Amino acid sequence: MTHKIILDTDPGIDDAMAIFFAFQSPDIEVLGLTTVFGNVPVDMSAKNAITLCKLAGKDIPVTKGVGMPWVGPESSYAHFVHGEDGFGNIDYPAAEGELDPRSSAQFIVDMARKYPGEITLVAIGPLGNLALALRLEPELPKLVKGVSIMGGAAFVPGNVTPVAEANIWNDAHAADIVFSADWDIAMFGLDVTNTVRFKEAFVDTLAEKNEKLGGFVQQAAQFYIDFYTKEGEERVCCFHDAFPLAHLIQPDLFEMTEGNIRVSTDDLNRGQTIVAPFGSTASPLWTEAQTVKVATKVDAERLEALFIDTYAK
Repeated sequence: MTHKIILDTDPGIDDAMAIFFAFQSPDIEVLGLTTVFGNVPVDMSAKNAITLCKLAGKDIPVTKGVGMPWVGPESSYAHFVHGEDGFGNIDYPAAEGELDPRSSAQFIVDMARKYPGEITLVAIGPLGNLALALRLEPELPKLVKGVSIMGGAAFVPGNVTPVAEANIWNDAHAADIVFSADWDIAMFGLDVTNTVRFKEAFVDTLAEKNEKLGGFVQQAAQFYIDFYTKEGEERVCCFHDAFPLAHLIQPDLFEMTEGNIRVSTDDLNRGQTIVAPFGSTASPLWTEAQTVKVATKVDAERLEALFIDTYAK
């Protein structure tokens, strides 16, 4: 079975790894890359997406989306994690290419109307584009197959604040809109993505299996690995953004917990994704909230093998 997806992204080193994984998978058809601010400003995000498509030989639409949080000032971005260019400061030349003239939100709506019930929205950055798409088309949840999100921290600490993960924290009000909509959402947050630490040998293997795409990831990831590695310890990093894609292909890799979810938007708890597992409370403040499937465990060994095998195709 081939999964039609729209990949909403803010490239980003782990975004690049995830995008190439999707491109290489025979089980995934990427209809387009919709870009958003997050790891880098939205203009850079869009340019980076074009570059990744050109490198992979993929002629698919790339759109530019929202460049600001739903509420509040412009983001400070994550250049300290992904480099000034979003690709680990490897000075890779930007590819020439035209953006699709539609906004990311409009593209999502147009494709959902074209392929009703067939598309999974895979969001691996802040959720502003999905929130805006919901405003453009309130019936969007009925038009898509589902939504898979890399973001949040259900039962573990955050990575930006004690309670918030970066993608949700970056645009908490947009996340609240998205998680409050009546669609089938699966969340792949720090509960699983932070538990799998990929050794430096992993990106070396990707380069061996796929000189062009794996080689790019290997080069870009050196800056990323530097960020994750503490002095004197083994060099490792996390490839958060590929997890929801892996679940589409091989769902039995993951253990999911179902419950009701709310997203905090107050200053202190901004971006916290609070999940009440089914049966844990009778409070209507929770039981009447929208439901979510949260990944809580993953088979790390098989997951790594899936990534490597897919890059080798």
